[in-house]
Amino acid sequence: MSRRDVFQKAGFGLLWLCMAANIVFLGAILWFIAVRGLPAISWEFLTAAPRDAMTAGGIAPAILGTLYLTLGAVLVALPLGVACAVYLTEYSPKGWAVNAIRVSVNNLAGVPSVVFGLFGLAVFVKGAGFGVSILSGSLTLAMLTLPLIISASQEALVAVPQSVREASLALGASRWETIRKVVLPAALPGILTGVILSVGRAAGETAPILFTAAAFYLKGYPDSVFSEVMALPYHIYALMTEGTHPEAQTRIAYGSSLVLLALVLAMSMLAIYIRQRQRRTYHA
Repeated sequence: MSRRDVFQKAGFGLLWLCMAANIVFLGAILWFIAVRGLPAISWEFLTAAPRDAMTAGGIAPAILGTLYLTLGAVLVALPLGVACAVYLTEYSPKGWAVNAIRVSVNNLAGVPSVVFGLFGLAVFVKGAGFGVSILSGSLTLAMLTLPLIISASQEALVAVPQSVREASLALGASRWETIRKVVLPAALPGILTGVILSVGRAAGETAPILFTAAAFYLKGYPDSVFSEVMALPYHIYALMTEGTHPEAQTRIAYGSSLVLLALVLAMSMLAIYIRQRQRRTYHA
């Protein structure tokens, strides 16, 4: 066996070891949450509102609020992110300005979420006058997830072979028709990868909605985009940091964590299904 083969086998072995470690840690987290959260799960827990100082009842308003905020963030960030990626990939002239924009987008992805929360408080809650509301929270989460969608969309668009564009243009299609009918459908699976990542981050963030959307406790459900809302991440935080019944609140917090994981997984699986269906359609 040559020296190159030895290094190759050692490299693959290290990769498999890292992958196994990730799976073990992920499984341990899921097991830890499931064991402590399953006893709290019931039909009432999923469909009722909290009561008795959040030591009884359910988490239905928080589930609905999390769905509103996450879907609102994706609906705002997805078209903006794809449009930005299309411009940077297909239309922008090459030069230092475009490179600076790309570096800025990558750096924006590393900004702490609490900074986005303060930005949302200043711009959407105070500046635009939306107040603490679903709209403010969704817009803030959209800004938070925008870099992920832009980066994933750029990579997906770049991965489409240039020959596909040239063939479309040669058949008489305009540049925009080529992008809309050929390039974007081919890149959609990669774009949906960014959506999957953004859903997970938007649904699990606490700091941005703490300043812009989340309420500690609400008796009813939101009736407009300008209403405050309960959300699972903030509900879990509140249960574990406030209150005078730690035993009952801890049980509900673990149940809420399990529901949040299931909710993120369900939304991600939906996006994965759409991605796989689109990939089969395009390759067929």
